[in-house]
Amino acid sequence: MSEAPSSMTLPIPRWENEGGAIKWDGSAYHRSDFPGIPEGWHYLDTAATAQKAQPVLDAIARAYGPDYATVHRGVYERSANMTLAYEAARGRLAGFLNAASENEIIFTSGATDSINLVAQSWGQANIGKDDRIMLSLLEHHSNIVPWQLLAERVGAHIDVAPLTPDGQIDLDAMEDMLTERHKLVALAHVSNVLGSLLDAKRAAEIAHKVGAKLLLDGCQAAPRVPVDVQEIGCDFYVFSGHKIYGPTGIGALWAPYEILDAMPPWKGGGSMIDRVSFDGTTYAPPPGRFEAGTPHIAGVVGLDAAIQYVEMIGLDAISAHENAILATAREALGAIDGVRLFGPDNGMGILSFAVGDVHPHDIATILDESGVAIRAGHHCAQPLMDHLGVPATARASFGIYSDAEDVAALVRGVERVRKIFG
Repeated sequence: MSEAPSSMTLPIPRWENEGGAIKWDGSAYHRSDFPGIPEGWHYLDTAATAQKAQPVLDAIARAYGPDYATVHRGVYERSANMTLAYEAARGRLAGFLNAASENEIIFTSGATDSINLVAQSWGQANIGKDDRIMLSLLEHHSNIVPWQLLAERVGAHIDVAPLTPDGQIDLDAMEDMLTERHKLVALAHVSNVLGSLLDAKRAAEIAHKVGAKLLLDGCQAAPRVPVDVQEIGCDFYVFSGHKIYGPTGIGALWAPYEILDAMPPWKGGGSMIDRVSFDGTTYAPPPGRFEAGTPHIAGVVGLDAAIQYVEMIGLDAISAHENAILATAREALGAIDGVRLFGPDNGMGILSFAVGDVHPHDIATILDESGVAIRAGHHCAQPLMDHLGVPATARASFGIYSDAEDVAALVRGVERVRKIFG
């Protein structure tokens, strides 16, 4: 069951190497694999949630249908087979992140759950009164609020690293701000608003100089760039399955085994125990200690299929594909009067923009009338909106199924917004 779904077709890269530079021909990777994108509809909201390839849907259907059984508890054949598939997914994810061991992978309900796990377990045990936590101005609320809740409980303080003029986390400034009172640095690997890519290895080195741990929010990075947690040197890495073409309700936390082994349980229940009595309970070693209750079995199987699909295409190719689309979109939108672009030119497949004084919700509504789906709002990053001086932005975000016609439709829609609002 851990093998690739039989219906999966190998995408054929559409690239040419000209003088050492990769040239994109404007086409998408097997768009027909994605039944959620009908002909004539332009889905540009991948940063919010990615559409699912048919092999992923097939794997989920099998997991809920002819393969369905519980894991880790049954001795009958189907349960044993499902347990093998579940643990094979853990192994594949360990390889995907280059973890040292599959026992360093914790399945969670998503990145938010993963960050809260770290805050409530590691954070509660290691961060105390007058200790400090370093965040940045571009963080998603899921990488802000859990640390605020922890800080309020234990009497810790939160500091915020500024951004460079083009929307990168200013690591030079952060290095100057860090002290030995800082126990944790928590940063987005890729911004969900600006698309800016963190120099994660340098961030880890800076954090470790003062003895702090580094947590990376990889929600937008894991679907777009190769992630090697050992090479980066971070201490925690989190991401959500639905951002990487997998199902909702599933995600992962990675940390070195020695860190996980020293962390107390967060949630109590079945599966996370060694021995229970009314006199006291002992707990299972990681990863079981952090996976209380019946897990999201089909979600894990679906995530496994999604990772297989992404790996067959290759993250280097995905990154080049999305960045080529982004470059085309930035150039075209930037040429329209009144359009303001946010973030660096080399943002990772994500483009936030404004059109004059037009409210982003109006932009999104007009685009929707033309069959173009974008996101409008504060993108769960209100401190960043305050920094940018806007209440919200319009955001187009690309995926492996995006193509040149998507960009053309977006540009036509924005030009229509300009005509309507003058």
